[in-house]
Amino acid sequence: MARAPHFLTPLLKGDAGGYALIVNGRGTALATTIEPAFDSASRRKGLLGRDGLPAGTALVIAPCNAIHMFSMRFAIDVVFAAKDGRVTKVCHDVQPWRIAASLGAFAAIELAAGEAGESGVEKGDRLMLVQKANM
Repeated sequence: MARAPHFLTPLLKGDAGGYALIVNGRGTALATTIEPAFDSASRRKGLLGRDGLPAGTALVIAPCNAIHMFSMRFAIDVVFAAKDGRVTKVCHDVQPWRIAASLGAFAAIELAAGEAGESGVEKGDRLMLVQKANM
């Protein structure tokens, strides 16, 4: 049985570098550099072992409806989204040793602290992938 497509389907082809994550309707970029974490090993590792996340970069973890910050060294913003790209929850400045979750989410998008606020993304917005060449 084939899986239903989702808003991240273009990344499954392996060209994450060619896409940006946009807040549809606002025209603002949530991230211009996307790091997909779609397999078990990359989802488990997440941002562990890093000292930060560059501005404009998102770690996109899918499928995922909850993240933990155990052993993390820095705070992040997290945007949770459903399969259709609808934002289900935005968590700002999630500190190390905390947990964030959103029932109904398909993906967790981890950003540098403050990035979600700068993009203006809010619950109910739609996220979409846009080819950088078309920006």
